[in-house]
Amino acid sequence: MMELPRIIQGGMGVGISGWQLARAVSTTGQLGVVSGICLDELMVRRLQMGDPEGHIRRALDHFPIKEMARNILDKFFKERGKGADEPFMPAGNMVGEINAERENLIVAGSFTEIFLAKEGHKGVIGVNLLEKIQTDCLSTLYGCMLAGVDYVTVGAGIPKEIPGILDSLSKNIVTKMRLAVTNAISTDDFRLTFDPSRFMQSLPLKRPKFLAIIASNVLATTLAKKSNGKVDGFIIEAPVAGGHNAPPRGAMQLNEQGEPIYGAKDEVDLEKIKELGIPFWLAGAYSLRGKVKEAIAKGAAGVQAGTPFFMCKESGLTDELRNQILASDRRVVTEPKASPTGFPFKVVQAAGTLSEDSVYKARPRVCNFGYLRERYRKDNGTMGFRCAAEPVAAYVAKGGTPELAEGCKCLCNGLIVAIGLGSVYKNGYREPAILTAGDVLSEIDYLRSDLTAKEVVDYLLE
Repeated sequence: MMELPRIIQGGMGVGISGWQLARAVSTTGQLGVVSGICLDELMVRRLQMGDPEGHIRRALDHFPIKEMARNILDKFFKERGKGADEPFMPAGNMVGEINAERENLIVAGSFTEIFLAKEGHKGVIGVNLLEKIQTDCLSTLYGCMLAGVDYVTVGAGIPKEIPGILDSLSKNIVTKMRLAVTNAISTDDFRLTFDPSRFMQSLPLKRPKFLAIIASNVLATTLAKKSNGKVDGFIIEAPVAGGHNAPPRGAMQLNEQGEPIYGAKDEVDLEKIKELGIPFWLAGAYSLRGKVKEAIAKGAAGVQAGTPFFMCKESGLTDELRNQILASDRRVVTEPKASPTGFPFKVVQAAGTLSEDSVYKARPRVCNFGYLRERYRKDNGTMGFRCAAEPVAAYVAKGGTPELAEGCKCLCNGLIVAIGLGSVYKNGYREPAILTAGDVLSEIDYLRSDLTAKEVVDYLLE
């Protein structure tokens, strides 16, 4: 039986929690987690950068569908790497139905990341997904399962279909997922379908454990009793955690700094969680001394920590941005409208990034990734896509409002810049970064430029 980890490393950003970080954490005996966002795009961009250490090509050599891997290499690999001012050839925009070619890229990219994270050791590896991003969910999960992923963590929504999806994919049968579509008449109106037979005919796959990321007792109870399969654990995130936060209960109220105000209604009753009889981990400011011991005393199996791993040298964060953060006051602001998802989003304040109003206003609004686009029902009954971070006129034409678009930032582009793979356009414009971390960033006294994941684990377990 798989032993429960004391520490779960958070699945952060786009490529911040990459295979290098997850592997480093896993080799210490804890749960290393890969961010499952944008893995197809990361794979093709790394190939276009020349894959200088050969990691992507080595992983693709182990991909079970050889012809598919060859086609990907033929299209995207550039032996000498693309020019510094040359735009990337994109994997594609995440809008509309995913065609077979894009599905191939998602499955292969997901396989690649998990394969590299698990390579050469016997530790456990997880993948983190957002419930808000559904379009590539089935393809991503299947690719990860092909590589033997051990855990799946999902937050930013109500992921009650994920357990059954994992059951279905492990049996290699056609799998469906209800899509959340604004103004849909019925929850069954729109579904995503994935057919594993395109990749493997009958080989059964290991069913990974499923951990739901939650912020309320009601959601925990709902998932425990109404999910379509087994929930293996909960990660309980406090509103001080990095990335997306659950909105405050009740009407949104802001403090003098413009941040959402959380109160007693937003606190999770751990005694009620214990009554469910399901293991749980605590997250949000659990990166400080003694916090693991404190969590265990409260009945938790351990903690999820992200912020110190975000800053360690194995993370995908560029050295330039890491050093810039270390030299700053490390202030984090919870922006209520930064994310197109509508969830509050933690933003690290750093010069030259989208945290600066002047940088945000100077950026041309464009939505060329589409991962966080909202699905909505058109007047003719078909499904459309819109993003509060796209050009305002286009968003309003699709039924959005200028109020929702105001202050919304392109997380897709901004987060990929943070790992050095940002978009470059033909006119020479380069996308600015956006950085996210927990409120505790300024309180962690052991951060430094050469901090390793092992040192973080050792500190947390002291």
